Amino acid sequence: MFKVILEIAGRNAFLRRRRAILLILMIGLSMGVMVALEGLYDGMSLHMIDKTKRSDSGEISLYAPHYRLERDIAYRIDNAAEKTAQLKQLPQIGMVLYRLEVDGLAQTARKSQPATLIGIDLTDEERFGAFGKFLLKGTLTFEKRGVFIGSEVARKLKLDIGSRVIFTAQDSHKEIQSIALRVNAVIRSSNVLLDDRALYIPREKVAKFLAVDPRSGTQIAVRSESDDMVALQQEIKRLFPGLDVLTFRELYPQLKQMQQLMDVFNGITFAIVMLVVFIGILGVMYVSILDRIREFGILLSIGYAFRYIRRQIMLEALLLGLAGYGVGVVVGFSLLAYLKYQGLDLSIFSEGLSLYGLDPVIYATIKSSYFISTLLAIIAASLLSVWLPLRKIKKFNPVDVIRSAG
Repeated sequence: MFKVILEIAGRNAFLRRRRAILLILMIGLSMGVMVALEGLYDGMSLHMIDKTKRSDSGEISLYAPHYRLERDIAYRIDNAAEKTAQLKQLPQIGMVLYRLEVDGLAQTARKSQPATLIGIDLTDEERFGAFGKFLLKGTLTFEKRGVFIGSEVARKLKLDIGSRVIFTAQDSHKEIQSIALRVNAVIRSSNVLLDDRALYIPREKVAKFLAVDPRSGTQIAVRSESDDMVALQQEIKRLFPGLDVLTFRELYPQLKQMQQLMDVFNGITFAIVMLVVFIGILGVMYVSILDRIREFGILLSIGYAFRYIRRQIMLEALLLGLAGYGVGVVVGFSLLAYLKYQGLDLSIFSEGLSLYGLDPVIYATIKSSYFISTLLAIIAASLLSVWLPLRKIKKFNPVDVIRSAG
């Protein structure tokens, strides 16, 4: 019996082909655009999180007590090189490095602004977070007192490759020291705090500038793919009880909040599209039933059970919804694939986007959950949309319907 009902439902669903095709296209295009927006929203947040981890904190960072509050070189990690070597022995850790930072003032002949001098090991930074991918222009070589500067520092101080900049700060003896540097490269990490303040030079030069042990550091950053980051954090705390051990989420709560905000946007978009799908299927099914009132009246009058009519109409709605879903999968996956590999070029807004740590080209991400959740929602919308038409049929008086139709 089910096979017969399915065959009848298939014929009736596409009886008015133009109407059915318009509904299917509406569902498919709406779903495709919705899925593409979800991928872009998630891609933006994941991109910012990934670049922040690679350029700064990793999954976990270690600091001396009071350093993050005071930002004073006096609160540095002694024997940071030795501690880094110990961390590398842990099987859950992929890469570890340490940096030496000091806050001060970057100056040119005409302008100045607060900045942070960061001592790095370029080889370690490349292994840690593919530092070379942050290069905006110039070359990643420290030549002739070379310095790499954040893109916003370069913009605000009007610096270019070859420009000179002077950095001034207090050393470990509270004496004012200055160092003249020449710009070798401009860096855009999409980490707002770094792009707006960072000047990178070799770690040994910063140690000499500050008159501190070159094996000391102000930050130890850890990369790890562990599934249990809290357990790893606790293990590192047991290994170094005198240090502050903080996860990425503790260091950058605003990025987690941004990700939650993107989830809200996705939820709103999803609800709007599903409402459109619901109204679309409801309208088509309601009109379809009005066109076939006499047919249903005759069926009921000869003893055809209402439950068979209910199954038939539900199957019609499901077939239309699933056909639209099929079109939506093709459209949505095509858009996501393009946006994942080609990206959405917003170069015209690059200056404004950089203020929020976004690249001018935004890439999407692809998740199976987009299509699974949409499938379940379309099935639910299709079944719910026939409730009102079915209620109307149930109230039919077969004799009156036949007479009025005749």
